[in-house]
Amino acid sequence: MEDLVSYVQNEFITKKEFPEFSAGDTLTVYYQIREGEKVRTQFFKGVVIQIKGQGLAKTFTIRKMSGTVGVERIFPINLPTLEKIEVNKKGKVRQSRIYYFKNLRGKKARIKEA
Repeated sequence: MEDLVSYVQNEFITKKEFPEFSAGDTLTVYYQIREGEKVRTQFFKGVVIQIKGQGLAKTFTIRKMSGTVGVERIFPINLPTLEKIEVNKKGKVRQSRIYYFKNLRGKKARIKEA
């Protein structure tokens, strides 16, 4: 069964080249938004909280602060509307999933650069 799934992923899903990133990095993700007939590009800039999955089924979660409200968004790595990913800062964190980052405010919410 796993051979069949990997075969379908390799044959039919187009793989895009994106830079390597990990938890704690600050990314800007550019993706397309469809509004009726119009298509426009929007970006989401924030810190990577987690990377889940492997291969073409990989997803990553980005968190940003919009005013005083935290906003999280999950992006599949093979999303067809994903245009590009820019790594703004490389962060140095000890854990691969930094859920504790949600509770930090102000200066404590800084991540050291690698």
